[in-house]
Amino acid sequence: MLLTVVLGLAAGVMGANAFPHFAKGMMGEEFPNVTGNAPLRNAIAGTLGFVMAALLGYGADLASHPWAGFAALSAGALVMAVFHGLRGAFWLNRVLGKPNPAPAIALR
Repeated sequence: MLLTVVLGLAAGVMGANAFPHFAKGMMGEEFPNVTGNAPLRNAIAGTLGFVMAALLGYGADLASHPWAGFAALSAGALVMAVFHGLRGAFWLNRVLGKPNPAPAIALR
């Protein structure tokens, strides 16, 4: 069950992190990314993130421990949702000394 929880948590984090990169890349907008902020780089990173999340979920054998797996997936997704909700990608780019794209909406 420990392997299910660990891999499920990682799958939740990867899947939730892949979503904003994939969406911004598909819309042709810049978004903070450690490989560069360009839309194409984000689209590729998002696609690879979804693939990694699927592989981690498959390796987690969620069918053997469905409740623990669901809880771990949910917790991982929540962690990443909070990270992005607090503009963590912009913070991370700043910490790494990388340029940040202009925000799509004005911050109040």
